[in-house]
Amino acid sequence: MGQHHQRNSEWGSFRNAFRGIFYNVKTQKHFRIHLFVTIVVLLTAYWLGLERWEWAILFLTISSVLTAEAINTAVEITVDLAEPNVHPLAGLAKDVAAGAVLIAVIMAVGVGILLFGPPLAKLLGLLL
Repeated sequence: MGQHHQRNSEWGSFRNAFRGIFYNVKTQKHFRIHLFVTIVVLLTAYWLGLERWEWAILFLTISSVLTAEAINTAVEITVDLAEPNVHPLAGLAKDVAAGAVLIAVIMAVGVGILLFGPPLAKLLGLLL
């Protein structure tokens, strides 16, 4: 009995996690923007023929941005629940969480420049 309950609990955890992901996709404009950019980046990486280690860096970078955005949403929901009235600390908590997303995005742009810059420059040099 205990093992069966544990198995249901594990599947329930996955179901809850997917519910959280779908919530972000359905309700969070910035999350959808990040997903769109992710698709463009992955298609570009495929087109440029990135090496396996470059793909690994790309996936880690993409996951950091999407994770930061999801955590930002969780912070916003939690702050709104805990402090429905305007409060400077509530606003600050939201700003700090949004700042974490911005840090991840800035670093992702840097990774993109490092990974895509040389092959794009080479391709553009061949076209000129």
